[in-house]
This record gives sequence, C-alpha cells and structure tokens, in this order.
Amino acid sequence: MTTPNPQLDAHGRLKHFLTIDGLSRELLTEILDQAEGFLGVAQQAVKKVPLCRGKVVANLFFETSTRTRTTFELAAKRLSADVLNLNISTSSTAKGETLLDTLRNLEAMHVDMFVVRHAESGTAHFMAAHAAPHVSIVNAGDGRHAHPTQAMLDMLTIRRHKPDFDQLSVAIVGDILHSRVARSQMLALRTLGVPDVRVIAPRTLLPTRVEEAFGVTAYHDLSEGVRDADVVIMLRIQRERMNSALLPSEHEYFQLFGLTEERLATAKPEAIVMHPGPINRGVEMDSQVADGRRSVILEQVTNGIAVRMAVMSMCLGNQHLGSPSQEEATHA
Repeated sequence: MTTPNPQLDAHGRLKHFLTIDGLSRELLTEILDQAEGFLGVAQQAVKKVPLCRGKVVANLFFETSTRTRTTFELAAKRLSADVLNLNISTSSTAKGETLLDTLRNLEAMHVDMFVVRHAESGTAHFMAAHAAPHVSIVNAGDGRHAHPTQAMLDMLTIRRHKPDFDQLSVAIVGDILHSRVARSQMLALRTLGVPDVRVIAPRTLLPTRVEEAFGVTAYHDLSEGVRDADVVIMLRIQRERMNSALLPSEHEYFQLFGLTEERLATAKPEAIVMHPGPINRGVEMDSQVADGRRSVILEQVTNGIAVRMAVMSMCLGNQHLGSPSQEEATHA
C-alpha cells in the first residue's frame, strides 16, 4: 500500500509545499505554468490580483534571510493576502515557548498559511503534521534538507531560456554536502527530465554516494565539469567552512572552483550562469561572470516572486490558470 504524500490533499492537489521529493513532473510543471502567468503582475499599474484576499499568511523565519522573506512577503501581498511577519528574536519562542505552542497560538488568530524557515531539518514537515486541517505550510528552507521554492524559481529561470528540459546538461558547483538548495535542485531537475545533471565540488563537500542517490555525475575539476553544459549553477560557500578541514582558504578555493570567464569557456557558448545569492564575489565567481551577459542571477530574484505566488495560491486552494487579467488587477 502506497503511503499518501503529506503535501497533497485527497484530490492530489498541493496543500503544503515542503520538498520536491515525491512530487510529479506534472505538478512541478503546473507550478511553473502558473508562475509564468504571474510574471506580468509586476508590470501592471496595480501590482495585485485578488486570489488570496481575506487570507492571512505568517512568515516564521527562525533563520535570517532578507531576500527570501522579502520575496515571500511581496508574493503574498500581490495575491492580496494579509501578511504577518513574526520577529522570532523577540517572540515567545525566545522565552521558552515551543514550536507547537507558536503554531497553535497563531492558528487561534486564524492564520491560513505559515511560511517557515528553520535551521533544523524537518521543521516544516513537523509543522505540517500538526497543523489544523485548513492550514498550509510552505518550507522556506530547513537545515540541510530542502529549499523547494528556490529550486522552482531556478527551474522557471532555466525554462525561460532553455525550455526543453529533456535535452539539457546542468552543472551545480560548490558545497553540495551542506546545501539544501542543491538537494532540491537535483530532485527538481531529475523530476523534470533533465538527462545530464552534474555536481562539481571538492571531495570533502560531496555527500557519500551522491551519484546513486540523486542520479547525477560527480566531478572534481571545474573546467571539465562544466564542459558543454547548458546551465551552470553556482552555490554560495559558507565562509565559516573556510580554513577548516573541509575547505582551504578562500583564495585557494577560488583558484580551483571559482567560476571565471576562462573556465566558463568550456561550457556551451549560450550557457546561462545562475546563483541563489548572495554571491561571495572572488570566491564562487568573479565579477566579470556575475555581471556578464550570460548571468541570469537578477532574473532569478524576479522569478522567485512569481513562483512563490504560484505555490501560495495553489496551496490556499486558488487554482489560477493562465495570466492574471487586467480586470482582476484593477479591482484588487
């Protein structure tokens, strides 16, 4: 007997968005299609649609992340939802209140969705398992486990430049071992049918049996790993891991794994370069690449709002097909 996916309701529709793992290619494609429809909202005079009017979304960020929290807040507001940003450092959780207490108290205030970021893996799943039936949970990053909306905004960015996933070669470079972003990206790419997914890192920053677990190919040489790639995704290196047993100095890391125009030359001529941000310039890549013609890093930020709008509207039960109409925006 197959165990039901806790992210889906009884009809197979998205209720929570916790991880890419276990979701179908059709559902991921639906998220991307709906996100495409929301991209035009930012160009309208009134940057809103009324799909989530009357809904309350609470941002629970137990880890700091200005970019992710801001894009979730903008996404919710563009859907006409009311947004509650909980200051975790001064909240009752700092006084000993448990996560479950926080959930129950906010549910009593009729919150409809929680966007959760936490340093502990599995936190979003825990909250989804204990949430009231009408409440949705969106994972904004948990420990080393998953960051599904980041992966989906990356997929949207790729699709807008390279629409045929079945023909792509994608290289992910950096700290694969500790990266929740990399895990979600690998799952999304394979689910969407990308035949050639590569991970490039020092041996100390690759998970054991990563090739078997995720269906990818591992490389330890950057120029060879990005050879003939259509997409190169650089990951942020945690500075606290520099000068440790895992990594050499920043300078030495850049000499071996930093993306330069010279190393990028082995990729396909129209390859795109991505990074989830923020970039450590001169460590993960040099400024010439980050600001170059093949960089789509700022597009990722823009696409992140649309993807988060799609996920939120789907989880809250507002199926939106096609582009938001001007009439909807005018009356938002």
